[in-house]
Amino acid sequence: MDLQLTDKTALVTGSTAGIGLAIARRLAAEGAAVIITGRTEARLAEARATILAETPQAQVRGVAVDFGKAEEVAHLLREVPTVDMLVNNVGIFEPKPFAEIPDEDWVRFFEVNVLSGVRLSRQYFPLMLARNWGRILFISSESALQIPQEMIHYGTTKTAQLGVARGLAELTKGTGVTVNSVLPGPTASEGVDEFIRQLAAEGKSKEEAEHDFFQHDRPSSLLQRFITTDEVANMVAYLCSPLAAATNGASVRVDGGVIRSIG
Repeated sequence: MDLQLTDKTALVTGSTAGIGLAIARRLAAEGAAVIITGRTEARLAEARATILAETPQAQVRGVAVDFGKAEEVAHLLREVPTVDMLVNNVGIFEPKPFAEIPDEDWVRFFEVNVLSGVRLSRQYFPLMLARNWGRILFISSESALQIPQEMIHYGTTKTAQLGVARGLAELTKGTGVTVNSVLPGPTASEGVDEFIRQLAAEGKSKEEAEHDFFQHDRPSSLLQRFITTDEVANMVAYLCSPLAAATNGASVRVDGGVIRSIG
C-alpha cells in the first residue's frame, strides 16, 4: 500500500530508539523526509545510520534537544520552522510510590511528556491550518486510560496528552489537518527489554519473565506478548498519511487488547 508520504516532511521526537526510531524508519521507508531528535549527537548518528542502512535513499537529519528545557525546544523550532507531520513521541517514565513523588518530578514529567508537544504544536499547527493539510500525533499510552498505581505521575501526563490532542482536533473542522493520539500497550522497547532482563536475572528465562508479566501485571492483554515497535509504527504511519483523512480527534489503540472497554 502506498501511503502517499513522498515529499512530505515529518518531525519525530524522541526517535533514537524504541517506538520513536521505528516510526522514523517507517516514515523514511515511505518516502518522507524525516527529522529525528535525541539528547546526544552520538545517539542521533547511530539512529540515522540505522535508517539509512534500511533505506539508503532516505532523507534524514537529526537535531539534538532536551525536551525538558524550553530553550532547547525553541532552538529546535528555529532549526525546523515547519513540517507536514509532527509525531510527539518523546516521553519519560519512572516507577515511584505516589507519596514519594516530589513536585519537581511532576513538573519534569509534564515538561517532557506534555509541554514538549504543546510547544511544537503551537508553532506547527497554525501553519498546517494555513496550508490546509497536516498531521499531528501524540504517542500516548494505555496508561492514559488505566493509570498505573506504580506511576501515577506518568499516567496522568498520558491522559493530559489525550486532552491536548482532542482539543486541537476541535480546531480543525472543515480542514485537511488531523490530530490524533495513539495508545500503545506494553511494547518491546529499550526500557521493557531492561525490565525483562532484570526479571531473567532472578532465575527466569526471558520467555518465563514475559509470560509472568502478562499473567500477573497485564492479565487483560489479548495478545499475551509484548507489542513490537514496528507494530506501533505501522499504525502511526497510516495515521500520518492522506489515507487516514477521516480519522480525526481519535484515540487509536495499539494495545494488544489490554483495555477492556468497548467505547
